[in-house]
Parts: sequence; structure tokens; C-alpha cells
Amino acid sequence: MKPGEYDVPEQRPQRHRAIWISDIHLGTPGCKAEYLLDFLKWNESEQLYLVGDIIDGWQLKKGWYWRQSHNDVVQKILRKARKGTHVTYIAGNHDEVIRQFLGMAFGDIKIVDEATHQLLDGRRIWVTHGDLFDGIIQHAKWLAYLGDSMYTVILKLNNWFNHVRHKFGLSYWSLSQYLKHKVKNAVSFITNFENVMTDEARRRGYDGVLCGHIHKAEIRDIDGILYCNDGDWVESLSAIVETSEGELKVVHWPYRTSESLDEQEDLAVST
Repeated sequence: MKPGEYDVPEQRPQRHRAIWISDIHLGTPGCKAEYLLDFLKWNESEQLYLVGDIIDGWQLKKGWYWRQSHNDVVQKILRKARKGTHVTYIAGNHDEVIRQFLGMAFGDIKIVDEATHQLLDGRRIWVTHGDLFDGIIQHAKWLAYLGDSMYTVILKLNNWFNHVRHKFGLSYWSLSQYLKHKVKNAVSFITNFENVMTDEARRRGYDGVLCGHIHKAEIRDIDGILYCNDGDWVESLSAIVETSEGELKVVHWPYRTSESLDEQEDLAVST
């Protein structure tokens, strides 16, 4: 393989105790459904947590956008549930409409507002999307909508940028994430969010928290509380897994294998 080219790592599907994914944003041009499909193909688990913002109701209200690959993601998750994976869907802010169905199950998928996961070593992890502890979402939602519109424009630029990279045989690289984390206010917001989440986890008696919402994948200790964020599938293309040995890992997945992806991406860029 030439330098700069990429391919899915040569491996057989990996089996994990648990997988956490969030912020897929199905229903938007920024959604990298094809990458997620490859990830789900190569990774199996006993537990699969969908940690909010799976479907982007905010954008779908503005205009309908739904590609076949978005259907494929839904069908892939439903198929995993039918085959025995315990799938838990935790509501986020972009798919907050599902909060009216809390406690119910659809196609073997449980709908909840938050969950508790016990790691192999016995530690208890609080699983929540994180929007309920975001002051902007709770007290200035108009500002959140404005920010979302600006974010959509950045993601369109990101799509064009990676379309060109793919033509040159280069792997995915998030221009939008690079720009976002260069902004001082964004970095400050992320730090505050992480501290709020770990403080709340401590108050509730948990050993750690696993969330999404801010699109920044990370695992680290904050004052004795484990902070985990599984990232997203519009920028970082990331998930968190608990391996069969009980180790928590951030997995980045800038790979895609379908031969039809070039054609699908050309369609996405032209819309």
C-alpha cells in the first residue's frame, strides 16, 4: 500500500463486553453513516449503548434528508438486537422526541433517559447523553439552535474537504473538529462540561460517567472520577468499547469498505 493510503485493518470481527456510540445525527449531510456501518460490521458486543443524538430531529424539521446508508445503520442495529445484543437507546437533545417513550421498547431496543453499566472490575458507570447538564441547552435553547446552524455549515465544508482527500486515497481527517478545538471559548466550554459531568457522577455515587453531546472522544480521570466521552460520527468517527478483558478504549474508525461509497459520496457532495 502506498504512503497515505488506507484500508480497514486486517482482522476478524472483535467481540467486546460493551460498545458506546452517540451523536450519529442520522438525517443530516454531516452523518458519516458509511464509516459507522464498517465499524458495526467489525465490532460485536454483549451490550450496545446508543448515547443520544442518534437521529437529528432538529435538522429533519428544517428539511428532509435521509440516505439509504442511514436506513442501513438503523437496520444494522435492529439486526444486532434481534441476534441477542442488548441495545439501550438513551435520549439526547437532537432526538429528545423519544423521551415521550421512556421505559418502552421498540424492536428489542430499550428507550431510557440514562443507564448504569457495571464494568468487569465492578465499577459503576453512569451513562447519559449530557444535554441535561448543558446550561445553553437548558436555559438558552435559541442560542443552541443558532450554534447548530453554524455547525451545519462547517460540516458541509468538512464534507467537501474529505471528499477531496478520499479522491487522493487519504483517510478521513476532521477539519471541523480541528477548527472547533482551536477556538478558546469552545475549549473552555468542553472543560466546564467535563467537570460538571464528573461532579454529578460523584454526587450520585458512581465511579464514572460516560456521555456524548460535545463530540470529543476521551477517557481520563478527573479528581478520582472516570470521565468518558464516546465522541461522534460526524467529526471524530469514534466509539468507546469495553473489551472482553474489561479495558475501556476509545476506538477511532476512519475506514470504509463498500465499493459503492464513491458513488454515494458524490451524491452527498452534490446536494
